[in-house]
Amino acid sequence: MTLLRIFCIVVFAAVVTIAARDDGRVFAQSQPPAQTERKQEDIDLDTQLYLLIGTNQETQDKLPTALDAVIKHLRASLPFKNYRLAATLINRVKNDGHLNLKWIGGPLLSSGPTSSAETPSFNEFRVNLVRLTRDDQGFGRIRMEGFSFGARIPIQVALASAAPPSTTINYESTGLNTDISMREAEPVVVGTLNVGPSGDAIILVMSAKKATH
Repeated sequence: MTLLRIFCIVVFAAVVTIAARDDGRVFAQSQPPAQTERKQEDIDLDTQLYLLIGTNQETQDKLPTALDAVIKHLRASLPFKNYRLAATLINRVKNDGHLNLKWIGGPLLSSGPTSSAETPSFNEFRVNLVRLTRDDQGFGRIRMEGFSFGARIPIQVALASAAPPSTTINYESTGLNTDISMREAEPVVVGTLNVGPSGDAIILVMSAKKATH
């Protein structure tokens, strides 16, 4: 083998090695970590808060099929004969964002003199941080830190000292504060709040999932 052929082979091998290294550098830079972080920040989450009323009174309300598993669990755990849907709150929030809602709604309790348009309920729902995470099995989980629900509900109070005896309406406050974690798109019971002399209860059910558009 001549010296000229040996020289050409060495030069060709060096060019191939340099090209391979350059390809490696280009591939490593094609998907920078910053791009992945931006995608995570752009995720929107759809949340649904259901306000259920547990009662022993008759009701003909039809509940959403999405709550079938929850209602089955409640019937096995709580003493109420029936459940009705008082409100559904649907909101969209940024991943790592927060929610804060205040509204005046119809009476949460459906019976008695306190149940009228003149005695609405005053409600507030707040979450300090909503975050999408993954569990050990890779399933999506939604964390809600600083979950808070509060309501001022009209309660009829008898005035025994009045002549003749009469009644008045007092607004009483009830609420719940906690941190929760739930599987994505799977409704969970956050808590129950007993309200009024009738023994009815407000049951908070929460669901959240990654927005599709």
